[in-house]
Amino acid sequence: MIRSTRRPLGTLAYIGGMSLLGLYFVFAAIQGDYGIFRRAEIDAEALQVKVQLASMSEDVARLENLTRRLSDDYLDLDLLDQQARDVLGLIRPDEIVIR
Repeated sequence: MIRSTRRPLGTLAYIGGMSLLGLYFVFAAIQGDYGIFRRAEIDAEALQVKVQLASMSEDVARLENLTRRLSDDYLDLDLLDQQARDVLGLIRPDEIVIR
């Protein structure tokens, strides 16, 4: 009886199919919706959002300070004078306006 050294076609098909399946999972792990590249994008977006949050927190703190300084409980006369000049265009009687 003569034995063939060739592998059966089924074994080659199985190895080829498993190789393709493995390549698909590697591709999905790198490029897919939950892959490494998407994770890097999410991390970059998270950092950008944190920077925006810090900036907005500073703005909120500044506006809260201005609001408190113009409230009925605590009135900052210098700030009130500045706002009256900026918003209403008022001047004091002893001032001269040059345009």
